[in-house]
Amino acid sequence: MAKRKRSVDHPTGYVIYDGPSLLNGARIFCVATLHSSNGKTGDMIQTWIMVAEHSPIEASRHGYDAANCGDCVHRGKPTFAASGQAAGRSCYVTLRNAPLNIWRHWNAHGYPTARGHAAIAAVGRGRKVRLGAYGDMSAVPSYVADSLLSEATGHTAYSHQGDNPAASFDAARYMRSADTVEIAAAAWARGERTFRVVADISEAVAGREIACTNYTHGTLCIDCMLCDGAGKHPAAKSIVIPVHGAGAKHWEG
Repeated sequence: MAKRKRSVDHPTGYVIYDGPSLLNGARIFCVATLHSSNGKTGDMIQTWIMVAEHSPIEASRHGYDAANCGDCVHRGKPTFAASGQAAGRSCYVTLRNAPLNIWRHWNAHGYPTARGHAAIAAVGRGRKVRLGAYGDMSAVPSYVADSLLSEATGHTAYSHQGDNPAASFDAARYMRSADTVEIAAAAWARGERTFRVVADISEAVAGREIACTNYTHGTLCIDCMLCDGAGKHPAAKSIVIPVHGAGAKHWEG
């Protein structure tokens, strides 16, 4: 397959937000990349929410990533060292790969900006969208996701900020990222759906949770789309997946 040409006429993504984080007021930006080779999600539009003034690795080791990830336990503990990332970081995202490359491209003014509802809606038109490939989309004002999804054909979304009154969390749109079965149970009682990482798939709560179909059948997210909150599928089961990714060795269930 021929590589897509990267140019002003053929952008690989758009800046759809640049402004204060709802979580702590620090400057963040959100880029929606148009294509993905992610072997789990398939070719969905992916949003990346990052601290503007620091690379994602520097933001991790100094704790600046509270602006785009909030109080997520998988951020690890800041080291304030000269290099490296937060200690014990259990997040599945490898910062030195896509997040760092996207931050550098943004920093070099490589992405045009989609301004206003019509322009942002056009980015998502006719496509399926993953909110939060890295970072928590609920750190961004809700009108951005409203516009991006307004003409999209579906979405997936996850957030650790369901209890943060400052965040733009909406249980109809987001799966609540639940770090314990107790957190999940409380969410279910409120009519929310959850996404939970477990040590073993046998930990799924019968009648409430099912295993991610990518894990069980190799189904791509773009073909499944069950992780879209409680709005469209209020009776659907919540999702569990075995621990995976770059930070798995630091995960504590």
